[in-house]
Amino acid sequence: MSKQLTVDDFQESLNAHVAAKGDQIREKYGPHIGWNELRQVLEDRSLVRYPCAIVFDAAPLQEGEFAHPVANGERPEEGFNICVHPFFATQLSHVPYLVLYQLVLVNYGDFASSDDAEIFGANALGISKEDYYNALCEMADEIEKPIMSA
Repeated sequence: MSKQLTVDDFQESLNAHVAAKGDQIREKYGPHIGWNELRQVLEDRSLVRYPCAIVFDAAPLQEGEFAHPVANGERPEEGFNICVHPFFATQLSHVPYLVLYQLVLVNYGDFASSDDAEIFGANALGISKEDYYNALCEMADEIEKPIMSA
């Protein structure tokens, strides 16, 4: 008699899988994942299932959102634009943090949770999940600050 898989079993399996994929990114492109390494990661179909381009465009983003993948068509094979808030166009060292979080949605769709995204990004960057989460929060806070005039 086979054991019935539960939602918890599925989530545990997905957590382990995203952790392993994050580790693979770090092993292959690390130890430091910067702008150039991120662009190589996006071209690697063993790590990113579908073609992705980074676009600095806030139009598709919701208020307070720093990045989000937008499908280029009806089928995932048509690729995605990962829209990143233009605030980060001059802070390319932050972009890997933002984009890695979004890649879980590209790779796993609606099955992926924020927990999965945090595990994936933290493992890829070689930092703790808590440090990754805190860094993302600080970056999100940056786009919400009013622009000070001189």
